[in-house]
Amino acid sequence: MNNFIYLRGLRRVEHTVFCVQEGQKSYYDQQFGVRCAYSSGQQVKRSILDSVLESLNEPQAPITFNYEITNDKNIANKEPWSPCDPSYTDQLLGGWMRAQTGVTPVKRRSAFSISAMRPLHPLLGGLEWDKENLTFDRSNNPNQHPVIVKDTAGRVMTEEEIKSFLSENKRVLPRRNWIPDNTRATGLFIYDVAVDLRTLFCISTNVHEPELTNEIKEKLIADGWIKSKNVFGECLLCPEARRNTIIDAVAKGLIDWRITSNQSRTFSLMETLAIAISDNANKIAATIRADLNEEKERSAKPIIDRAVGANLFITLPCNGYIAGAGGELNALENAENKLKEMMLSFDYENQ
Repeated sequence: MNNFIYLRGLRRVEHTVFCVQEGQKSYYDQQFGVRCAYSSGQQVKRSILDSVLESLNEPQAPITFNYEITNDKNIANKEPWSPCDPSYTDQLLGGWMRAQTGVTPVKRRSAFSISAMRPLHPLLGGLEWDKENLTFDRSNNPNQHPVIVKDTAGRVMTEEEIKSFLSENKRVLPRRNWIPDNTRATGLFIYDVAVDLRTLFCISTNVHEPELTNEIKEKLIADGWIKSKNVFGECLLCPEARRNTIIDAVAKGLIDWRITSNQSRTFSLMETLAIAISDNANKIAATIRADLNEEKERSAKPIIDRAVGANLFITLPCNGYIAGAGGELNALENAENKLKEMMLSFDYENQ
């Protein structure tokens, strides 16, 4: 039984920005002496989960935003709280951690391991220097995302007290954070995903390092979750009908995701050029790669290698960037079907 699915995606990025905390993230490649843009694995993960929820027509899990008023009457951001409930699909797939005072801490690692989206090769991904402000924004649906404010003594303020404070001090509580100074990225970019099928739909019931509160555990059992066991110990397993519905959405989300945040002025399709899928991580790395160009100094060429042994799906736009790629019309649909086949064939109930 193969426990992991590995996927590598190749995309064309054109004059766009990745939404990050402090300007466009970049790293300096020592060998080739260039600075390369990248989108964090966290942002790729968020974008994939957004695509999954869109397919399922489900909302994000409600996140509680916490604030605290300091001695100098400023408002400080505190750690947001997630519901830690796998009934929400983005929680089930994305994991959670909550260490609330007076409550048993719970933590679940995501079944997805997701890389940053970075250049296929340092010489194949450019960084354009330009600046503009971005935001981490949840203001479009304020009722979905509550706000908690604490006073200088650490006491949670009532709604009336918050209104009074804001009115007297001429302040607001936005559900957004500003992200300054961004550059633009252009080139051929890749992302890698590893899916651990053993934990994809299983929630551990280990009481020593709990993933669930007792309240959520009882709720899941009442909702039809199955008491089971995997290599990590006793667990609760998502019901089969629900698993199959989520698998369809995950297969689509892993391929059809897009970065939607803060691209209104610098939108890029980020079209997918090729997808490699295997149960062997080394095969996907060799299937979509870059080689140095021996005929031209400081030059690299992208390689799509069908002979390595991974399942390879090449789209029509790839023909415009890699000579002889051999793109096919239904490549992405075929990639989705392959992912579904691999996820559905895993025996979740008898691991």
